[in-house]
Amino acid sequence: MTMGTSVAANLARARAGDEEAFRALTDPHRRELQVHCYRILGSLQDAEDMLQETLLAAWRGLDGFEGRASPRSWLYTIATNRCLNALRHNDRRGRAMFGDGISDAPEPTRRAEPVWLQPLPEELIEGLPDEAAGPDARYETKEAVGLAFVSGLQRMPPQQRAVLVLRDVLGYRAAEVAEMLETSEASVNSALQRARAALEAAPERPDGSAVPDSPARRRLLDRFAEAFEVGDVDTVLALLSEDAWIRMPPEPHEYQGRPAIGEFLRTRPLWRDGGRMRLVPTSANGQPAFAYYLPDPQADVCRIGGIFVLTLAEEEIVAITRFGEGGWLPWFGLPRTLPG
Repeated sequence: MTMGTSVAANLARARAGDEEAFRALTDPHRRELQVHCYRILGSLQDAEDMLQETLLAAWRGLDGFEGRASPRSWLYTIATNRCLNALRHNDRRGRAMFGDGISDAPEPTRRAEPVWLQPLPEELIEGLPDEAAGPDARYETKEAVGLAFVSGLQRMPPQQRAVLVLRDVLGYRAAEVAEMLETSEASVNSALQRARAALEAAPERPDGSAVPDSPARRRLLDRFAEAFEVGDVDTVLALLSEDAWIRMPPEPHEYQGRPAIGEFLRTRPLWRDGGRMRLVPTSANGQPAFAYYLPDPQADVCRIGGIFVLTLAEEEIVAITRFGEGGWLPWFGLPRTLPG
């Protein structure tokens, strides 16, 4: 492929040591590269690290960039392989990452395999180019950052994750992916087949649906927040579908259905003891969310405890995913405390 005049000029200047020219080549792709790393790694913190490693490797490897692919594809190649190396050389799923844990909880509906997953703020999703997908893409960009999709990826071996994202999200052809991953086209096709099957079998199966903003949707979210703040379990349950789930990655406890969810919620120490929490609306992974704040017994403030991400279908909540407070918090711009 032939590079555009401005790209070729910036590449020549960057090779001569011009950092501004290098930024002109790479800045247009920074956000989508970060989200790409997030999809594969499931972690904002790790994705930021891999983005920086990608840019450093690109700067050092400018002389080796022959221009046969676009700068965007070249950067995706570097980023993907950096992520794969990180996953292979570090057992990230084995790290101590169980946060505050679940105590005094009833028997869950299912004990799932823990997945290493953090929420993704709306700021990183806004402006992602849906039209940048290649001809073989099967998922829209925003659908491919939904919790169901990213959770499904985390249950796959590294190579399958990469192949699925490169083929079905970014739309690269099998031959292109084989070149990017330095493997055969047959291996790419085989990994893709297994990855698609794994995604179909994942507990959080992406269905491609999206609930547009509407007065009914806003009323649903308002009712949820009002009920959850005061511990009105009956109203919360009435807003759920019959087969709704509560999940708390990386905790293995998962509860399905109104009876099981109700029993779980009523055992939470804050509500059990008559306390209240405060919710602040936000968004994560392209889905409605609420940061939750718990009263500090030693001070007249409420401290952030984490975030609830809701999955909606029509006018019901079909899943609540709780993330305990962690290193993802700075990306959301949420205050750590609220007045008591």
